[in-house]
Amino acid sequence: MRLKLFFRKSIKGFSVFIFLISVFSAMGQDLNPLFKSGENGYKCFRIPAIVTTNKGTVLAFAEARKNNCSDAGDIDLVIKRSFDGGKTWSKISIVWDDAENTCGNPAPVVDRKTGNIILLSTWNLGTDREEQIINGTSKESRRVYVLSSSDEGNSWSTARDITSDVKMPDWTWYATGPGNGIQMRSKKYKNRLVIPCDHIVSKKYYSHSIYSDDGGLIWKLGGTTPTDMVNECTVAELPKGKLLLNMRNYNSLRVRQTSTSMDGGETWSDLQQDTALIEPVCQASMLWYDHKGRRPFLAFSNPASQKSRTNMTVKISFNQGKSWKEKLVLYEGPAAYSNLVILPNGNLACFYEAGIKSAYEGIVFKELIFDDFK
Repeated sequence: MRLKLFFRKSIKGFSVFIFLISVFSAMGQDLNPLFKSGENGYKCFRIPAIVTTNKGTVLAFAEARKNNCSDAGDIDLVIKRSFDGGKTWSKISIVWDDAENTCGNPAPVVDRKTGNIILLSTWNLGTDREEQIINGTSKESRRVYVLSSSDEGNSWSTARDITSDVKMPDWTWYATGPGNGIQMRSKKYKNRLVIPCDHIVSKKYYSHSIYSDDGGLIWKLGGTTPTDMVNECTVAELPKGKLLLNMRNYNSLRVRQTSTSMDGGETWSDLQQDTALIEPVCQASMLWYDHKGRRPFLAFSNPASQKSRTNMTVKISFNQGKSWKEKLVLYEGPAAYSNLVILPNGNLACFYEAGIKSAYEGIVFKELIFDDFK
């Protein structure tokens, strides 16, 4: 009996040892935690957003959640900066802290003309919960703000309320991004800033866009999707000024929905399903890559699973999203929200939520090598 017990304990101990080895291996090789739970007095970091400035500074934003990982409560917007393409990073600094209230949904975009970084965000009372806001029983409404930086993200303007310009009176919930916006390049709408957003009205979920034609000073409400059952979305500009909106989908098929615009985001076409882009109902990121020396393509990142928030994957399309020929699995374990970015050296990088037991243990940064795509 003692011999059997000894072997059982030995086997159990060996199993624990192997598990710990796999955990440390995952954290050391597959994961590169940039924001980690417990850092700087914050219980949880969520909602990644990332951009590269005109001067090549990489700015990584996140929601820093003070007391827990909940979407409500005391939440600050924070940033880390990299001056060497993501190899090393600055310490955390706060972009926006409004006492115990919720400052979230970072949606940054870089103005190529001025070099300014424009950051769209949403706000609500920390005591109000999403369900209360949706039902109209909250003490305050969900509001929309804009901040800006002219010094590579080192300092930020005071948050400015633009709710009345971009939100209809009967809309309850509202979210900017989360993830980067874009600046258009086509002739007719050149330099227009476009931010993908979503809202709820009469308990129905829609995606929409907002835009600015003057570098982020004045914002206007763009078009809303013709039908509901979608919300968090990402936008890319395809050739000839065509905008592609890619949306989180609430129907039972567990695939992404898409819509297009030929008028700079002022109207959106009927929704179409992209059956090649499966999802577990989660935010995603999309980016048009057009960098010298490489064939242009559309990139997309999300947890590529219809059952769970796992298997963070980046896919590439060389025909503007009609098909997705190449992919790279970044991490097979728990993973959720993500944002793609082009680094100063021309490589892609993905900034995404991931962990060993939970997708919300931290936000990791990973530079991608094109030769690894299959």
